[in-house]
Formats: sequence, C-alpha cells, structure tokens
Amino acid sequence: MLEQPYFGRRLRRLRTERGLSQAALAGDGMSTGYLSRLESGARNPTPRAVEHLAAQLGADVSVFDEGAGDDSLSQALALAASLESDETLQALERALTADAGTDQDPPLRWQALWQVARWHRRHHRQERERELLEELVALGERLGQPALRVRGLARLARCLRTLGAIGPAVDAAGDAHRLAREHGLAVPDVAAGLLALVSVESEAGRLAEARAHADELTALTAGRGDALWAEALWTGAAVRVRQGDPEGAQVLLDQALAGFPSTGDLGLWTRLRIAAANLHAQKTPPEPETAERYLEQAESGLAFLGLPALRHDVTSLRAELAFEDGRFAEARALLERARAGLGGETGDAGPRPTYRGRVRLDVLDGRLLVVEGHERAGLDRLRALAAEAQASANLDLAADIWRLLAETLDGPP
Repeated sequence: MLEQPYFGRRLRRLRTERGLSQAALAGDGMSTGYLSRLESGARNPTPRAVEHLAAQLGADVSVFDEGAGDDSLSQALALAASLESDETLQALERALTADAGTDQDPPLRWQALWQVARWHRRHHRQERERELLEELVALGERLGQPALRVRGLARLARCLRTLGAIGPAVDAAGDAHRLAREHGLAVPDVAAGLLALVSVESEAGRLAEARAHADELTALTAGRGDALWAEALWTGAAVRVRQGDPEGAQVLLDQALAGFPSTGDLGLWTRLRIAAANLHAQKTPPEPETAERYLEQAESGLAFLGLPALRHDVTSLRAELAFEDGRFAEARALLERARAGLGGETGDAGPRPTYRGRVRLDVLDGRLLVVEGHERAGLDRLRALAAEAQASANLDLAADIWRLLAETLDGPP
C-alpha cells in the first residue's frame, strides 16, 4: 500500500496536470468524497483504488511509485535549494500547485513560495511574483512568525512599487516596519522593512517621512561596512535627491562608493555607480562628464554580471545625457534601444522597469517629440504622464514631470 501523504500529493499533481476535475477522475467507480480524502492524505489507498485511478489517468500503477515524479514539495525544494535553475524552479512551482490546499507543511510551503517568487522577480514577471507573495504573506500570518511576516511584507511592498501600486505598497512596507520594531527583530529584518518603507514613501512623495526613516536606517546600520550598510547610504542619498539636496546625497553616496568593494557584491557595486551617474546627471547644472565616468565604471561591472536590467538602466541614462547635451538623434536611438530591450509579464525578452523608470522613458520620448517638430503630440504626452503619476499617488514624480514640461515649453536645452 502506498504511503500518505506522498500518494495524495502525487495523485493531485497527476490530476491537475491532465486538467481533470475530481469528479472526472473519480468516474463511476469512486466517490468524489473518497477521492478528496485520498488527495488530502486523510485515507490510505486500497490496491483496487490505485488500479482504478491509474486506469482513469491512462497510466500504469507505477506512476504512483515514490520517485516517479518530482511532485513532493520537500524533494522539489531540496533540489531547487541545492541547484537553482529554471528547470528545478519550474518543478518547484509545479509541486506548489500540487500541494495547494493540502496544508501538509506550512513552513515548507513558505520556503517554496519565497524561492519561486524570487525566481519570477529575476525573470521580471512581477504579476506572478505578486500572486505568490500575497499567498506567502497570508501564510506567514497563519504561522505567527514575525520574522517571516516582515520578510514577506517587505518583499511584497517592493514588488507593488515596481508595479506602480503605491498605496498598497506603502501599507505593506509600513506593516513590515511596525512588526519588526514591535517584536525586536534582528537588524537585517528591521532594515528590510525600512528599506521597503523609504522606497515607497519616496515614490508616493511623502519625503519628510521617507527622510526620517532613511535617517533611522542609516543609524541602524552605521559601522557595518557590508552590503546592508552600503544600501542604507544609497537609500538615504536617493531621498535627499528627491528633496532637492544633491550635495547631501553625494556625501552619503560617496561614503558607499569608497567603502564598499566590488568583491563584496559586484551587483550592488555596479548599482551604486549607476546611482552616482544618475545623481550627477540630475544636478543643476548637470555634470555629464562625471556621470559618464561612473557609467564607464558600471560598464566594467556589467561585463561580468550580464544583467539586462542594469544594462537597460545604463542605456536609459545615456539617452537622457544625450538629450541634455543636445544630441537629439543619439538620444532617440538610445531611447529606442532601451525600449527594444524591455520584456513583459509573459516573457523573458528583457527587464521590466520600475513604474518610475518606465515613466522616465516616456517623458524623454515626449520631450524628444517636441524638439523633433511634433510639439502638440509631445506636450500632450507629457501632460498625460503627469496626470497619470498624480492619479497613482506618485506626487513627487508628477511634480518632476510638470517641471520638465515647463522647461520644454521654454525651448530645448
């Protein structure tokens, strides 16, 4: 007799793979109630039941043997943890589907959801990531583990921010920060909540609150010298840029640039240089030569990383620098290259930018339309983007677009 709960999980996997309802699989020779208890692990299968189900599935009874598939959630998670690849993570997601509703091992399911959500984020499938994270947050609440709840909420807030859902993102990040403080969690968990909170508050234009939380984050991580410390300084710098304090931002960013080596985390090292290039590009007046120097350093990191999202950020920033320098044809070519590399929710053709990143590209397109002789279309585009940002609670971004619209009306740079 095959043992539960393995048999039930395997049976559910085979049924769902074939698109069968419980009634269709049970057929005339079994009640759906009995089948449901088999899938949940509440009943052990009899030899007769196994033969009937194999026949209904059009398979041999050996299809239920342990090791016949990778549907065991624990087995799939072990494989994905020991060797992360598209194949092992696809198998893990299938095991999650087969395990849904069985409630066999909630902590194990939480780990699997975390792994699969992270995989979808790397492939820029934020809508699917959001679905998984929402289940993960709900599961964390059921488990009653504050650290798990904080980690899930912080990651969900960042995902929502990427999708432009700023209101829900602020709520999720606020809950993560509150829980971390209430339960006296370790520094990395408190920092995770703060990092998420600062990013979404900034996006929502709540800059005074974002600055207070950024200062809290910087104080919390002071003296660490690790990736968390560098990211805290970068976050504080980003808030100061939004507040119109580029010099204060540069002080913090310079600390991170000087103190965090490429051997620590090449991806973060590269992102810091892209952030520095962006800072010098946005100064008044812009400092394109310094920005270009940092972009060249970032390119050296990208040669080893090969991350499409960072490559897209560099191309987008080069397009903006070309526009500010009056090289409009080059700016248009770079803009089109950046857009051509973008992917969507259903494919992996390229990165999905953040909401702010996408709008910045659209704003540049509008400004280029004006200087290319399509003034009405360009101005209408900018007005629509400003209204969209304002309606989605991206007040800071809306203000930037209105400012750029006014500058565009004054004439090209």
